[in-house]
Amino acid sequence: MKRSLSTLLAALLFSGALPVVALETGKAAPDFTLTDINGQKKSLADFKGKYVVLEWINHGCPFVKKHYGSGNMQKLQKDYTGKDVVWLSICSSANGKEGHMTAAEWQKAAKKHGAASAILLDGEGIVGKQYGAKTTPHMYIINPEGELIYQGAIDDTPSTDTADVATAKNYVRAALDESMAGKPVTTPSTKPYGCGVKYK
Repeated sequence: MKRSLSTLLAALLFSGALPVVALETGKAAPDFTLTDINGQKKSLADFKGKYVVLEWINHGCPFVKKHYGSGNMQKLQKDYTGKDVVWLSICSSANGKEGHMTAAEWQKAAKKHGAASAILLDGEGIVGKQYGAKTTPHMYIINPEGELIYQGAIDDTPSTDTADVATAKNYVRAALDESMAGKPVTTPSTKPYGCGVKYK
């Protein structure tokens, strides 16, 4: 009997053979399916024809706290979900590691933090490693054709100081605005900064 791709990925992950890979900007973003904090399955394929932002998240990380404590991440989420962009926050923190929370704990946190379309749980780290997510935050933008058009840092100021948000160049906002205006993305890839993703 053939095993599903997710089963094979899980087997590789548990064996330690699944590396954190790098995706090529401009190529098709790999599909995935994860369960959200409300117990609903969400697949990237569900949002074909829309812009999708992937945000790797860990509320214990001071770099994440910078963007949520300043309201920067919430504003981005509200601005672009208001323009029919799908925003998926993904937590790849393993059980027992910083940032990991139960679905119930996430539901409580979601009322306080953010306006994402959905928060997805990736405690086994399969999707995080599939995308090569290295930090929290680590940002990805996928266009309506399913192509990865941006990956990297949220902005150009790798600090934990909320005061820096106001003067930083926001790469995510710039990439979305350019692409949605029919223009090429000026900066399609940057080096992400933040806390390392807390994989198993």
